[in-house]
Amino acid sequence: MTDGTTSVPTYVYVTYIRASAEQVWQALTDADLTARYWGHANISDWQPGSAWEHRRVDGSGVVDVVGEVIKAEPPTCLVITFEDTPDAETPREPSTVTFLVEPHQDIVRLTVTHENLPNQEMLHGISRGWPAVLANLKSLLETGDVLPQAPWEMSPGHV
Repeated sequence: MTDGTTSVPTYVYVTYIRASAEQVWQALTDADLTARYWGHANISDWQPGSAWEHRRVDGSGVVDVVGEVIKAEPPTCLVITFEDTPDAETPREPSTVTFLVEPHQDIVRLTVTHENLPNQEMLHGISRGWPAVLANLKSLLETGDVLPQAPWEMSPGHV
């Protein structure tokens, strides 16, 4: 019997971006922008209780992640559930991602907290994935373009 908690640690990533809170919010919730820096369109109306999906933009239409919007307080806080095995025969409790956007003069501190992870494998995957996605987001907002190569395609330990 389990009490619903997991032994997998919560993942937290913090970055600072030269942008307004509104620009960061738009980058997190606009399907066309997420398609540019994430390779997936995040699709939802971003209202609490609404579904969202993480759809590939390679023409396949495949949805790799689904979830529900738990909280949406533009432009400072977005909380979603994150289910990366939506078609699994034995559904599991989804993890939760919180995007906290804290403006300070001409910059924003973006904190991404991913909790209730089901296993070490997912922790390993997001530990590589979030930094790559958020670096691409930062580059897009600060320079107007994404990084020249998709950062998540780098092999681990590549120098």
